[in-house]
Amino acid sequence: MNHTFWQGVLPAITTPFRSNGEVDHEFLARHVDLLMRAGSTGIVPLGSLGETATLGFEEKRSVLRTVVQAVAGRGAVVPGVAALATVDAMRFAQMALEENCSGLMVLPPYVYSTDWREMKAHVSAVIGATKLPCMLYNNPIAYRTDFTALQMRELADALPNLEAVKESSADVRRIAAIKSALGTRLQILVGVDDLIVEGIAAGATGWVAGLVNAFPHESITLFKLAKAGRWAEAEPLYHWFLPLLRMDVVPKFVQLIKLVQSRVDLGSQAVRAPRLVLAGDELAQANVVITQALATKPALPAV
Repeated sequence: MNHTFWQGVLPAITTPFRSNGEVDHEFLARHVDLLMRAGSTGIVPLGSLGETATLGFEEKRSVLRTVVQAVAGRGAVVPGVAALATVDAMRFAQMALEENCSGLMVLPPYVYSTDWREMKAHVSAVIGATKLPCMLYNNPIAYRTDFTALQMRELADALPNLEAVKESSADVRRIAAIKSALGTRLQILVGVDDLIVEGIAAGATGWVAGLVNAFPHESITLFKLAKAGRWAEAEPLYHWFLPLLRMDVVPKFVQLIKLVQSRVDLGSQAVRAPRLVLAGDELAQANVVITQALATKPALPAV
């Protein structure tokens, strides 16, 4: 069974921090509510954009509790599952089940990347740790592990609760390859912001989005226009959005997206070390892009 929440826009949310470094649960709840009211299908907390590697296990549990409560049954909660050790990722998966999450986004292990035998064993153990529906996260650029379409088919044949893939290779041809190998067995979600229109045209059903944190209505409108094949209406919105969407695919994407959030009063720049807020030329150049975007934001067509 492929759950319908693998379709539409699922924001990969940032984790908000207070000035003392603690998670800002009050803002987190308000932000999740705003994203759901804008039309999100669900929420993806504790991904790379959520700085999950800097959070302790109980901090992650508290984030999930806040997000589940804020979503309030209006959509799915699909946390990212990433750890150095397989046993720790399995423990997190089981905790997510206990906290009433809807599904899991399963990443390869942090730091250690090796051959298919070991990577298959890791993700299979994590996906098999619960019966929650799972989405495999394929991001060879960031994690140095590349799950091919045929390897995805091998996983799907063995794991009935593997239902989707977040494809972040930045190669739109991968979508056709996955569809050719698996048909409709796996739902395909675009995982890089600046490939969303091309990804939908190739057959993707959903978008795990980043800049949606700052521009929820623009992101969801763009997705709906592309999904409906309304290319002429999508084109000017996409071209306006692209300089911002490209901030999602560079090493300091967390700092950049949080900067954009701060500029539109939907968050702060606060990050957790080893990340530092942007400064100097990086900050100035980013602000030029943001200022231009804010000055030229187009009216949104009805969807």
